[in-house]
Amino acid sequence: MNPSRVWISRAPERPAVRVVVIATLTSSAALLCLVALGRLSGHMLLVPSMAASMALIAGAPDLPLSQPRNVVGGQVLSAMIGVLTGLVSHSAWAAALAGAMALGAMMAARMAHSPAAATAVIGALLVSGQASFVAGVAVAACVLVAFGLVRARLTGAHYPAYWW
Repeated sequence: MNPSRVWISRAPERPAVRVVVIATLTSSAALLCLVALGRLSGHMLLVPSMAASMALIAGAPDLPLSQPRNVVGGQVLSAMIGVLTGLVSHSAWAAALAGAMALGAMMAARMAHSPAAATAVIGALLVSGQASFVAGVAVAACVLVAFGLVRARLTGAHYPAYWW
């Protein structure tokens, strides 16, 4: 190796401090809203997969995975697949298959959203409250998109790149 060669990272540039602070604050507000909704609905388990969704929306708003179609559609589709899988079995094996089937369904529907695979796993493990879980997932995903819009307005970014 040539010691005089300078290594340059190919990673994207660090965002401006203002953008990082706004992303952190809007993500905090969105997830705190989801905690409140989770307490009201009894579905606190949806917060982890939604936190991953918010990380995409706030941290990489230009990615297809971050667009409203993918966030809302992917989360709701995955929740339904998880709940339907849970009608057959609530085992860890069935939950793992629910995550994989959700990925395939999201890809086929052109609304891939990787955190939603975790939502399918959670849905398959539920033993009660399946209908309210799917409704809660839909509301939670819409809340995240709304906070993504707030973040975009505060930073001057363009979000979403497309709605549907």
